[in-house]
Amino acid sequence: MQTLPKERRYETLSYLPPLSDAQINRQIQYILEQGYFPAIEFNETSEPTEIYWTMWKLPLFNARSTQEVLNEIQACRSQYPSCFIRVVGFDNIKQCQILSFIVHKPNQGGYRY
Repeated sequence: MQTLPKERRYETLSYLPPLSDAQINRQIQYILEQGYFPAIEFNETSEPTEIYWTMWKLPLFNARSTQEVLNEIQACRSQYPSCFIRVVGFDNIKQCQILSFIVHKPNQGGYRY
């Protein structure tokens, strides 16, 4: 039996390899299909004690396509290239965050958006 190498784990889906562009697109599509509101957040670190991230603009209440969300991710990444960036999905009925996943890690490849 082999154990996982010791490394930092981030958010939902953190035990999987980095998401491809198509997988990121599909996760955002899932958020929209479920009626959740996507939002983009960024932070300089991803330490477990850092529970509050800075929100990039307001949640994307009127987003109807994945491309709208991807454009905002790219804008955030352009302005804050040295920060971790994640997408979160908010449920307006339960009034809480349902899911989140990292779409950009600074100084690491594997994420285009």
